[in-house]
Amino acid sequence: MRRSKRAAGGTARLRDLLALALCAAPLAASAETLSSALARAYMGNPTLDAQRASVRAVDENVPRALSGYRPSVTALGNVGFNRVEGTLQGQSVNRATLPASVGLQINQNLFNGFRTENSTRAAESQVFGSREGLRNVEQNILFTGAQAYMNVLRDTAILNLQRNNVEVLEEQLSQTRTRFEVGEVTRTDVAQSESRLAAARSQVSAAESNLQTSIATYRQIIGVEPRQLAQGVPVDRHVPRTVTAAVQIGLEEHPAIHSAMHAVDAAELQVKITEGELAPTVGLTGSLAQGYNQNVQNDSALSASVVAQVTIPIYQGGEVFARVRQAKETAGQRRIEAEAARDQVRAAVISAWGSLDAAKASVRAAQAQVQAANVALLGVREESRVGQRTTLDILNQQQELLNARVNLIVSQRDRVVASYAVVQAIGRLSARTLGLNVALYSAKLHFDQVKDLPWGLRTPDGR
Repeated sequence: MRRSKRAAGGTARLRDLLALALCAAPLAASAETLSSALARAYMGNPTLDAQRASVRAVDENVPRALSGYRPSVTALGNVGFNRVEGTLQGQSVNRATLPASVGLQINQNLFNGFRTENSTRAAESQVFGSREGLRNVEQNILFTGAQAYMNVLRDTAILNLQRNNVEVLEEQLSQTRTRFEVGEVTRTDVAQSESRLAAARSQVSAAESNLQTSIATYRQIIGVEPRQLAQGVPVDRHVPRTVTAAVQIGLEEHPAIHSAMHAVDAAELQVKITEGELAPTVGLTGSLAQGYNQNVQNDSALSASVVAQVTIPIYQGGEVFARVRQAKETAGQRRIEAEAARDQVRAAVISAWGSLDAAKASVRAAQAQVQAANVALLGVREESRVGQRTTLDILNQQQELLNARVNLIVSQRDRVVASYAVVQAIGRLSARTLGLNVALYSAKLHFDQVKDLPWGLRTPDGR
């Protein structure tokens, strides 16, 4: 009877281990929550920071395009040596001068086939597209962060289960050896217990390896080592009520679709920009120059001019025409890619929705499995005590209970991750939507700072 109580105690420890691993952390004031971990990733993930820098670089395309409206100003200067020897108008000439001049030239475009206007609009489309790309990267980082967080929780709980299983099997082996010594069981029963214990120790090693891998991934995404993680919570409040609504939201809001549409706009504008090369261009050139020693020593002259120039392209060997056709094909490609992005988003939403439904059902099934397996183990132990079950029956049922608890852990992890996957699939997985305690990054702020800058080498942050 005492042995039965000891075995039941081991089972009770195994039964409570999952709750201890996943639910005890929130009791600590310093526990890392899933939201705080994602906030760390939002603020410091290098992939996300690199994408923000990329967006800031694309912002500069707008002032580059706007420069076509502004004049270009060039300062000119030259100095040289001139010597004249000979006869000029019957007189002997022998002189040396140091001619020099300084001047200023201003070129102003008046008309260039609307290339400046279309280039500016194309640059703005690129900016908007890069912002949508940033939203997509933010989604990916937050989702990967949620995965990494839940993977550490899952693998920690599984490792604890496997270690507890070793303790239970060690206790089982000790009991079997005692019963063997008094003749209640055979050497086969002892060997079976020893074999199952060796297998359990191997599973502990595998669980430790899996946990270390998950910790490394967590460090890569979140930026710090995981310490006392709190229980992960699904984001069901952001999941639409039906899959139809989810698909509709995804098609309207997903950044991948918006980015593809901005790429279409930019490609169509590129066609107009290239066609503008076939139009006449009108420009104005003004120059002011001061010359010294141009003909004789110590003379000086000031000259100024304003010249309007019209350039009409007639034939460039077909190169411009080829680039127009090429730009049209590229625009067609971008339209096809936009349709492909819609199909991908639709498929991703439906897939994520199915995974969420499956995860919910899996959690319910795993909970029932754990409860049934626990009752069965208690029954097998009692039946073994009166000689109706063998040691192998106990070991098998113990393993079935362990597998059921591992399945429950995996299902609970999948349940949380699947909810994040749905929110990501519809395009709403962001720091703003999740309410993360962070200062939200504004791509528009940098754009407003640089879009009209006519000069300056320093970036808005002082670099």
